[in-house]
Amino acid sequence: MISLKQLNSAYRKETNAIVKERILLVKRVRYDKNEASSVAEIELNKTRTWAYKWLHRFDRDGLEGLKDKERSGRPSSVSKEIMVKIRKELEDSNTGWDFRQVIDANTKAAI
Repeated sequence: MISLKQLNSAYRKETNAIVKERILLVKRVRYDKNEASSVAEIELNKTRTWAYKWLHRFDRDGLEGLKDKERSGRPSSVSKEIMVKIRKELEDSNTGWDFRQVIDANTKAAI
């Protein structure tokens, strides 16, 4: 098992807020000996199911288990070049639209 010192170091170095939250869960439950359900529900505003899932993944895979895994799925119908172009144009304009809204509107128009 990973030491508390290593866990604290990983927490300080982690840049992803979601992973930091999971590391905090592990610290509060595994090292501070708090109840998983109360840490999840009261301190982190998450469900106990969420807590048990991430504790199990930590026990099985260590710190790597707290990171999101690659997901397979249907490939995007929009090419990467077009995505970059749309994002750039949206950054430069004041339309109030974001990237997902433009993609959704184009997808619906194509149907």
